[in-house]
Amino acid sequence: MKSFLSGLLGVLSLVTAGSIFAATADETYKSACGACHDAGLAGAPKLGDKAAWAPRVKQGKEALYKIALQGKPGTAMMPKGGVAKLSDAEVKAVVDLMLAKIK
Repeated sequence: MKSFLSGLLGVLSLVTAGSIFAATADETYKSACGACHDAGLAGAPKLGDKAAWAPRVKQGKEALYKIALQGKPGTAMMPKGGVAKLSDAEVKAVVDLMLAKIK
C-alpha cells in the first residue's frame, strides 16, 4: 500500500509540475508570435491595431483560430506561427489574448 501511495504521489507531482511550468498565453505570444505581430512584419496585423484587425475580427473567432492553427496560404502565417510543438489550446489562448488587446 505504501508503494502505491508513493507512486500516486509521484504521478501527481509530475502533473502538478507540468501545469505550474506551462507557459501563459502572454509568454507564448512573446516567444512565438511577437516577432511578427509586434513589428507588423510580412503584413502581420500589429498587436492592438484596431484597424488592421477589423477585417479579421469580422471573420469570427473560429476563423481566426483556424488560421492560427493551420496557417494562411499566400502569407507568412505558418501553422501555429511556425512552432509546431504548441498545443491547439495554447494557440487559441494566444488568439484570445491578441483579440483582447485590440484598442
